Amino acid sequence: MQVLKTELSVEPIRADFVSFLQVGSQILHIEFQTVGDRDMPLRMLDYYVRLYRLHRCPIQQIVIFLQETNSPLLRLDRFETNSTLHSYRAVRLWEEDPTLMLNDATLLPFAVLARSPQPEEMLRTIAQKIEQIELSKERANIATYAYMLGGLRYSKEILSQLLREEIMRESVTYQALLAKGIKQGLQQGELDLALRQLRRKFGELPDRLVKKIKALSLKRLEAFGEALLDFQSLDDVTVWLSPKTQTKKSAPKDIG
Repeated sequence: MQVLKTELSVEPIRADFVSFLQVGSQILHIEFQTVGDRDMPLRMLDYYVRLYRLHRCPIQQIVIFLQETNSPLLRLDRFETNSTLHSYRAVRLWEEDPTLMLNDATLLPFAVLARSPQPEEMLRTIAQKIEQIELSKERANIATYAYMLGGLRYSKEILSQLLREEIMRESVTYQALLAKGIKQGLQQGELDLALRQLRRKFGELPDRLVKKIKALSLKRLEAFGEALLDFQSLDDVTVWLSPKTQTKKSAPKDIG
């Protein structure tokens, strides 16, 4: 199996996740969606035509809906006009029998969202099966994916209770998510502190300034937090946030 990288990437991706895989002599086009899209049938036809033009081989298209809703858009599985008919497979994961998924470790994350009269008991079964996986990295990755998808159905408390954090720590995906979460937390903390100090010093802030401050990176927020101690008025804040000031501060020093 080979992941295809084609000029289809110039098309803006409107799916939650889209993948083009070459499996043997055919191409497997998979899209994951959490919500319905009335333009999905036309987009699937568009993908099919461009993939076929490039590869001239059979193409299987599957749209997998992850989150249960009653929207009729999730029932769409074809594009049809008076002269054209193109169909694809639409899978609503919550309607699928979980038996096959429970017997294949790589499919366990999808079983989290599959049909079940007792979802919490299903999650417990999945957690037990994950713990039985021998390879630690595979176990960690599958637990992480199950946790991520599980957020569409279960509460954070139940997920944390059954899919233990220590199992996921070896997963590079979990580590990346954790690092991103820490960075976002630090950035939000710096932002809240800066805005609180500014409001205490100058009162209510203009929306335009708040918007500019929220757009600062973590590094710039830290610098802003130090600089605001010297601000005497909102004009000083405006000057510090101006593009010219940012450019001047970031310019390399002449050491010649």
